[in-house]
Amino acid sequence: MLKGTTICGVRRDGRAAIAGDGQVTMGETTIFKGSAVKVRRICEGRAIMGFAGSVADAFSLSQRFEEKMEQYGYNLMRAAVELAQEWRGDKVMRRLEAMMIVADSGDMLIISGTGEVISSDDGVCAIGSGGNYALSAARALIRHTGMTALEIAEEALRVAASVCVYTNENLTIEEI
Repeated sequence: MLKGTTICGVRRDGRAAIAGDGQVTMGETTIFKGSAVKVRRICEGRAIMGFAGSVADAFSLSQRFEEKMEQYGYNLMRAAVELAQEWRGDKVMRRLEAMMIVADSGDMLIISGTGEVISSDDGVCAIGSGGNYALSAARALIRHTGMTALEIAEEALRVAASVCVYTNENLTIEEI
């Protein structure tokens, strides 16, 4: 089984940034790849997303999410709710093992296969094996510094990489 991802999203001062590490771990002991890209722009640059979980499943979900965005006039919340309902209700999609953080100019959400669409109270969210480390670091930084969303997302991932063996410092960061 391949695993090992940390994704952190931060929203501050009208900007949103999503950062992800590049490590893919096979089993409990082998770094299979150190330069995977798990964060990207979608919907012709109107939104950004980061994913944790199975890569093939995440790409399938990303494609479906982009279709929902187009179908619902690039309304992030509506597209996320529709995807979560489809994901939870469809027998084939229910087996997909991934989570996503998506953001546009107005919202940032976590979407999961169990039907959750979660908007953060404090502008910070994180998923993946190092997600709790990144979340803690980002929350401290957003409360006690004047750093930008991008700077907080980057530093939170660096903190997670210093603690979590499934997270490295080969980062991809997108901002909108």
